[in-house]
Amino acid sequence: MTSATSDDTGVGTTSWEVAAREFAAWRAGDPAALDRLVRLLTPVLWHLVRAYGLDRESAEDVVQTTWLALVRNVDSVRDPQAVLRWTTTTARREAWRTARAGKRVDVAEPQTLDAALPPVGGPDTTVLAERTAHTLWRHIAELPERCRRLLRVIAFEDRPDYASLSTELGIAVGSIGPTRGRCLDKLRGLLAADPEWSDRRD
Repeated sequence: MTSATSDDTGVGTTSWEVAAREFAAWRAGDPAALDRLVRLLTPVLWHLVRAYGLDRESAEDVVQTTWLALVRNVDSVRDPQAVLRWTTTTARREAWRTARAGKRVDVAEPQTLDAALPPVGGPDTTVLAERTAHTLWRHIAELPERCRRLLRVIAFEDRPDYASLSTELGIAVGSIGPTRGRCLDKLRGLLAADPEWSDRRD
């Protein structure tokens, strides 16, 4: 799935390497390199941000905010190879704040989600992980509100407060486990019926 371009020498390079090269060139004083970097990574940031349920205008604002943040904090990205990770992390956190403010989605905080996910690999791994997360959260959003709340809490909180959860959801503490099981079954059914998800699991 690695996309490649050709530099002046004709040697193929991955998008990750191109991003690192353009970032390094921009930081070294080439203003045109920033334009090339924006054209390269904006599609990735766009799809990532839209996964949080933002409308077009809000998503555009988040992507723009991400690029402005990079300009302001350029010196904090010491390794050019880290620019994709930096921009995707910044975009995800800004999208989360925007989505929460508009009450569009009910997702774990980015810091919590980052800790629950495996270490990030190369650029292809990063993009695939974002797309997989998009598919997962899209189907979670199709579940009843009780299931969404229950799965979020149990999946991302180290020590869920079952008493508070019982009161909030209006179910007995002893019913939380069976209810969670039914919610997971519904989610598995939705994922199993999605060819996009099945293809990524193969």
